[in-house]
Amino acid sequence: MAVRLDALIFDLDGTLADSLADIGGAMDALLATYGLSPRPLDDYRQFVGEGAQSLVKRAFLAATGRDWKSADATGLPAPLPALTDGYRVEYARLEHQASKPYPGVEAMLDGVVARRRKMAVLSNKRDDFTKHLVQHRFARWPFVAVRGEQEGVPRKPDPTAALELALALDVLPERIGFVGDTPVDVATALNAGMVPLAVLWGFRGREELEAAGAKRFLARPEELLALLG
Repeated sequence: MAVRLDALIFDLDGTLADSLADIGGAMDALLATYGLSPRPLDDYRQFVGEGAQSLVKRAFLAATGRDWKSADATGLPAPLPALTDGYRVEYARLEHQASKPYPGVEAMLDGVVARRRKMAVLSNKRDDFTKHLVQHRFARWPFVAVRGEQEGVPRKPDPTAALELALALDVLPERIGFVGDTPVDVATALNAGMVPLAVLWGFRGREELEAAGAKRFLARPEELLALLG
């Protein structure tokens, strides 16, 4: 890599945490309250990444046999904000019980700390859920800041929150690696002038990430340490 990376911003779901079972379980519980069948867990790999409201819309459209990639939110069994609130209630009830670090992630974070690089977390999950999951599963690592979706701040891929984290890290954006598993993360990095590092152990595949503009891929967490030297 041509530029030294002095800091890293990590996405959470699909990057640090394998949280798909909790996400899918919460959504399936909500679908059941409306008499709808659960979705295959793999479906949620495509539904996540752009915040809870997009997740809810996609899941309900798929469960009702509609094309979630092109349909709008009309015809849902309740207003989308109400459904989103319902999902969050179900998600909170699970308390991240099934969410856990991906294999190799803990050693990777130890290696980042040993190399004296600063770290932060930026997720499109709601801010309180983001902080709770990090505290629950990643409390022993010294993240400078942990941020999720906050009212009044645009979600990824808008660069606003990422650039605010750059200020908190006190590192220039071009010296920050943005580590994530979805096209949204790749776009966030590019929009913020950071270095996108696309992981292949998460929710999306290489082809989709490459189409989003990723050029550096990590097949295993330890490969990140090789970039840091």
